[in-house]
Amino acid sequence: METTPRVQKSASLKSSFKIPLAFWMLLPAFLAILLFFFLPVIMTFAISFTNMGSETGITGNRYVFSQDRLEALKEKQLEAGLLSQLSSKRYALSRQALERLKSSRLKPKIVQEIEKKLSGKTFTSETALNRALKKLKNRPRSFNDRKLVAKAMFQSIADREFSNSKDLEIALKKLAIEVSPQQLELILEVTNSSWHWTLNNYQELFAGQFTGLIALNTIFYVVGTLLFFNIGLALLIALLTFYIPERSSKFFRAIWLIPRISPSALYILIWSWLGSNVGFISYVASFAGVEPNNWIPEFPWAFVFLTNGFVGASMGMIIFSSAMQVIPKSLLWASIIDGANKWDQIKRIILPQLKWPILFITSYQTLSLLTSFEYIQLLTNGGPGFFKTEVWSLYAFHQALFNYFGNFRYGFGASLAVVLVIIGVTVSALYLKYFRFNDLVQEPLIES
Repeated sequence: METTPRVQKSASLKSSFKIPLAFWMLLPAFLAILLFFFLPVIMTFAISFTNMGSETGITGNRYVFSQDRLEALKEKQLEAGLLSQLSSKRYALSRQALERLKSSRLKPKIVQEIEKKLSGKTFTSETALNRALKKLKNRPRSFNDRKLVAKAMFQSIADREFSNSKDLEIALKKLAIEVSPQQLELILEVTNSSWHWTLNNYQELFAGQFTGLIALNTIFYVVGTLLFFNIGLALLIALLTFYIPERSSKFFRAIWLIPRISPSALYILIWSWLGSNVGFISYVASFAGVEPNNWIPEFPWAFVFLTNGFVGASMGMIIFSSAMQVIPKSLLWASIIDGANKWDQIKRIILPQLKWPILFITSYQTLSLLTSFEYIQLLTNGGPGFFKTEVWSLYAFHQALFNYFGNFRYGFGASLAVVLVIIGVTVSALYLKYFRFNDLVQEPLIES
């Protein structure tokens, strides 16, 4: 049967819209990059333009009657009587308080007598309330029960937080605090601690007195660890083990993997013991007449380099050793016949073959060092002293998620992270241009 033109056209349309198999194979990787890289970067970039923090919350519409907000209302010339009502704390048996007591562990007869004797009364302090409770025949006798009653009867708007303006208005009405529309507008304006869009984070970042110091610390840490350990020591180990018997080389490479496979806390705990006044370094130094000392605060950067460097060197060692193993042995044998020594082989055969692995380790470890702070945090936490070993990524973490004062600054921490992302992308682009990445990945001449 002959196929009609319409059927042929329909079949050709279906075949033209057929999704390639490669698309479905790459889709999981694309979604992973979108969810775990692009989306967090975009969110971080957006948050960096806000004053978001622990004081403002992250959901918006947050109204707080803290002491500083009440002081601000006083400076705004809010009526003294209304201000006194807003800052007052009292204890009264409201309907909600009575419901809470009835659903508590208190005996029903205690709740009934509290309802009978204390309804309609107001107490200005917990001490006054406790005196009234002690006069009851069926009174709460334990300290915890009296605290339970006080907590249920406590009525105040001070030191409270409201998720929206409607809840705040309801709270004012429950406490019988009458406010005019103008007064309510002023109260909402002053107590609103929600986040807002701002450029202050970047202004503070570039004008900050410690920004330069932390940037220098970061450069010193990244360049020093990268050159002397992640590339230098890794390349040295790979070269040394390349020229020894295979069984021995595997043993020495396995030893250098121990720092990388060790749990971070255990690894740093060992280093803390080594540098303590009762540790191995003090023990060895005592033979030279040196008094025991806590060496980590004395030489913090040395320990930071060593702890991070030994972990980073193991990765470079693996990559470089693997690359050396695929170098044709015929090249090395031919060089020996031509009179080349081991240094000539390294300089003229091995190192030129390692250009791509060196690019990879340099790029990867630079980005890793820029963003990692785990070992520094566990070892020195940025100290000793003031920002002695504080690097950029650790500073961002301290500002956004962990500090001694509990004032987390998500927006400022995000601005630090954005700068770190920009630096990482810029450095990667420079690396790719310097190492001529396009030349390294082009098709070999012998195949063209």
